[in-house]
Parts: sequence; structure tokens; C-alpha cells
Amino acid sequence: MSVALRAAASPREACRHIARRDARLIAGGTLVMNEINNRETVTASLVDLASLRLRSIKIANSRVTLGAMTSMADIAAHPKLKFLKPVVTAIGGPAVRNMATVGGNLHAEAPYGDLGVALLALDARVTLETARQRKTMRLEDFYAQHRKLGAYLVTAVNFALPGANRFFFTKAIRRKPVSASVVAVAAHLPRKGKRLAGPRIALGAMAPHPIRAKAAETALDGKALDETTIAAAASAATEGSAPASDPYASAWYRREIAPVYLARLLAQAAGQKS
Repeated sequence: MSVALRAAASPREACRHIARRDARLIAGGTLVMNEINNRETVTASLVDLASLRLRSIKIANSRVTLGAMTSMADIAAHPKLKFLKPVVTAIGGPAVRNMATVGGNLHAEAPYGDLGVALLALDARVTLETARQRKTMRLEDFYAQHRKLGAYLVTAVNFALPGANRFFFTKAIRRKPVSASVVAVAAHLPRKGKRLAGPRIALGAMAPHPIRAKAAETALDGKALDETTIAAAASAATEGSAPASDPYASAWYRREIAPVYLARLLAQAAGQKS
């Protein structure tokens, strides 16, 4: 089957194209081309976003804005985004990181989508356009609602820069140096004095999309990060999760390993100087 390639002149034009069921967006192409090549989707046309100038990184007033076409390699190379380097360098090899985009990663289903896990922990906001309007919403709400939004295009993601030694990420994998996640864990751990203040924990590969570990957050909030607190958070880590079994891990194993990796991450955070 032949596939037509259309260039979008604007985000709203792109939305009008993909309102048709047989059209798909293409940015880096790491997701959609894999689906087409493996005959997992039927697509008559691809809507190319290259001309929309959505590849950018802007930092102003301690807030980061990533254009949706920004690549994992772009993030890894930015001197002010070093805290995200462990996240993006765990996504594929160099060729994949040069192509994979921020917007695409938000649509990667488990066990992929590691950047989305990090952005969820950072309480990111997503800007998107439909054929009629532009709006910004919390990433957590986007994950819950995006299948009901109709035809839309993510144009940017923004979040506040975390303080030094306040953001942490880890993932369990089957094949080194990079692989899809058995589980991914990201944590933003602001402090007020020696106590945590408004911690956010996000998990990947524990549901169809990244989710917050809200019970673990409750166990941490207002507490000093000691062995007792870490144990309480780890024991609550999987509440509300719904992992799937796939070639990388069973749902049972994911539930077993997630608390272990969260505890390790929190122990690492406890050892960092403020």
C-alpha cells in the first residue's frame, strides 16, 4: 500500500489533515514508521511537521519550554538540562535519540515513554492545538484525556527547573546499555528544611501511560527522607498501578521490582547534599 506525504503549513492545518482516520502525524518517525513497517496500522497519508519550527529549547525565568519536535539528542546536549540526560540517554541508541521527539515520546505506550515519566514528575504542562483552538493542560490530565481530544497536535511542553539535587531518575532494563523499561521511576523531591515538601513520584511501564505514585507521595510528604520513610513509600509504590505483561517483563515482576527501584532512588536522594 502506498502512503502519501503531506507537509503541514500550520498546526491547525495538520489537525485538519489528521481528522481523517487514514492520516497520521510524522515527526521523528520512530513510532509511526515502526507501526507501518510492521503492518500494525493502516495509513494512507503522513502529515509532516518539519516545516512548523517546533524544534526549540527555551529557558526563561527558571521555566523550560521544549518544542514538540525537539529531539532526545537536543536535550542531552543542552548544558542547562543535565538533570534530564540520564533520562534521554536511556532512550534507544544515538540514531534513535537523533530522531525521537518530545511530542512523540508523550504518545509512546508502555513500556516506552521514559521522558514522559520524567516530565510527569516535574509537573509539566502540555500546549496543544486543535483545528479551532490552542490550550495548555497539565501532563497528568493530558494522559488521562488525550484519547478523547479528537484531532490535535502537541506543540510544546513546559516545566519549572528543579533545584539542584531535587530530581532523580532510574529504570530497570533487560538489555544494556538501553532497552524498553521493565519499570522507570522519576522523582522530584523539593524540601523545606530537612523535610520533603510536595514530592512527586512518577512511574513508567506500570500502566498504559506514565502515572503518579500518589500513595508513595503521601508517605513522603512532610517527612525527613530516612529509612523508615523510604520503606513506607516503597511499600505504597504500586498502589493504583496496572502493569501489563510483555516480552520485557510480566505484570507480577513489575509489581515486585517497582518498590525496589523506588527505594534505591530515594536512598540515592537521601545521600545527596542539599
